[in-house]
Amino acid sequence: MVKTQGRRGEVASEVLSDVPGRFTIGMRLLALPRPPENPRRELEVEELWPHKGLLVLKFAGVDSISDAETLVGSELQVPRSERSTLQPSWNYVSDLVGCRVLDYDREIGSIEDVQFGAGEAPLFVVRDATAKLLEIPFAEAYLDSVDLERKQVRMKLPEGLLEVNAPLTAEEKQEQARPVRRKKKR
Repeated sequence: MVKTQGRRGEVASEVLSDVPGRFTIGMRLLALPRPPENPRRELEVEELWPHKGLLVLKFAGVDSISDAETLVGSELQVPRSERSTLQPSWNYVSDLVGCRVLDYDREIGSIEDVQFGAGEAPLFVVRDATAKLLEIPFAEAYLDSVDLERKQVRMKLPEGLLEVNAPLTAEEKQEQARPVRRKKKR
């Protein structure tokens, strides 16, 4: 959920579902908070309407701006029992989170999140064995297989991709923030 919307506890949410009319009044949804250490919450849709490219949702029992603020940043999920059947080779993000990513036979790490909108392909946010976060494109060109039963995503990544897509370290960010000093010509 992106932001509060209105005074009665409404929230504006980005919709990542490809299923038309996916959300309906009376539907129960799960709110997965960020950070994930906070408890998951079940919500019932009381009202909904589109607004400026987002979907505004009013949930039963969420009746004020302060109530709605506790939901901002959460991801909404449809309970497994109400999921639509996906086309072959499609996956739910919630099924991918927690999977181990392997590059050929070398384990890279575990998927913590999937980010959309950064480019043509979604990005896996993967934590490696040293606790470093890596961003790996979930692109068909790099994908070998997805085995949800074994919680594995096998990829064939180009050499150097992991180093290029690694987020900057704190030291690298400080180095980039320093002003460049130019030598005076004499």
